[in-house]
Amino acid sequence: MNKYLSIESLTTCFKKQEEKLSGLIELLMDYQLIDARVFELPEIKKGEEHEQVTEIMVNPLSGNEALNAGLRFYQKLFIHHNNPNISSKAASRLPGALCFAVNHQQHKEAIEIIKEVNQLKIELENIVTKESGVSKEQRFEFVHEHLRGLITLNAYRTITPLLNPDSINFGWANKNIINKVTKQQILERLEKSCSAGRAVPPYSSDQWAALIALEITDIKKLSDDVVLKIKRPVKVQPITRVWYSEIQKQVQYACPLPVIAFYTEDREIKPKIGTLSNYNVNAIKHKHKPKAKPLELVIPRLHLYKEI
Repeated sequence: MNKYLSIESLTTCFKKQEEKLSGLIELLMDYQLIDARVFELPEIKKGEEHEQVTEIMVNPLSGNEALNAGLRFYQKLFIHHNNPNISSKAASRLPGALCFAVNHQQHKEAIEIIKEVNQLKIELENIVTKESGVSKEQRFEFVHEHLRGLITLNAYRTITPLLNPDSINFGWANKNIINKVTKQQILERLEKSCSAGRAVPPYSSDQWAALIALEITDIKKLSDDVVLKIKRPVKVQPITRVWYSEIQKQVQYACPLPVIAFYTEDREIKPKIGTLSNYNVNAIKHKHKPKAKPLELVIPRLHLYKEI
């Protein structure tokens, strides 16, 4: 698909997502609420996006207040939905759970519309990252020229539905994302950045090109069988752990927005929703940390390491 067809697909797909989200909100407002808990997290101010997070104070909401906050958050897709001094670069999150009593027909209707919403979110991300053909560096301009102020991460996030869980608990995850890459993949990535001819602050175009050229030289010096890894630190994020006693299974999900739990009329389960404690980096205890192979930093800005 060429760029011009992608523009039409982008706007059409997003409009459908907005319509389906509105339909989902209307549906849920008509359902019987059993319980709702959400946990407001501090908003990140402009200029503080890259500061290390060592502590997060949680503000719990419950009942109708939590329901309204959760439903609003599903539709929080644009920068103008934030306060003016709040960063649009930092991910906003609202972990929690919205629990409804439903009959089988109501559950079927809700699941169908959630699937449609989630499929449109996946489709939107695919249009931006693949079908458009624009480079990673040009995606921001491509999206914001046609959907000004869109917070793409919020638009991509899917909604998690649950059926008859016995308990829903919350916690924090604080891990690195590690991806193995080849020497050739890194060279292709650097050469693509070089050919884009852009300036990346605080560098001028010439300074940026010189930096990339130096990085290419450093990578070419490495042996062809070198083991390279991108070890990217991920900021702490909320998770939910869902327990099903009937199958004796716990399932863990990332929880950037409230999960939706449906309880059918033929089951006598009452939801048990836990709380999300305040986060303190000094209170984290690791049950088991496997011994990792030693790594040497190769390109700091890419978080690229080689095994030694």
